[in-house]
Amino acid sequence: MILILLLVVGVIGRVNTLAAAACMLLAVRLLHLGRYFPLIERRSLEVGLLCLMISILVPVAAGEVGTRELTASLFSVPGWVTLFSAVLATILNAHGLSLLQNHPSLLICVVLGAVIGIVVFHGMPIGPLMATSLAACILWVLDLLRGH
Repeated sequence: MILILLLVVGVIGRVNTLAAAACMLLAVRLLHLGRYFPLIERRSLEVGLLCLMISILVPVAAGEVGTRELTASLFSVPGWVTLFSAVLATILNAHGLSLLQNHPSLLICVVLGAVIGIVVFHGMPIGPLMATSLAACILWVLDLLRGH
């Protein structure tokens, strides 16, 4: 029932990736291939990151970005800020993944938040893991403020 709801939300909210993911998982379930869920869960993140990395590297492969541009950006202020941000993001993502593993029910909040962000604020649904990372960070700050 939840997968059907997510499929409908994805279609209505025009979040094609959500609709496609819900549809694919629904098909796996309806075809009684649930024994593959652990494999899908383990490897999907890797496959998604691979696709994202390929997308990011296309300008390099196409020759649109060369050694000169890469070197110039590495020694620029935006380059250093981006480098620091990437290090920080990977650290936060580890905490976000831990939060999702310990509380998988929070995934529905991530999905609903992404749909609201896309539909209402015209955001980009690129980082559910980063969303949980921000949540983990905010929860950590709230725990500090409460004195835990």
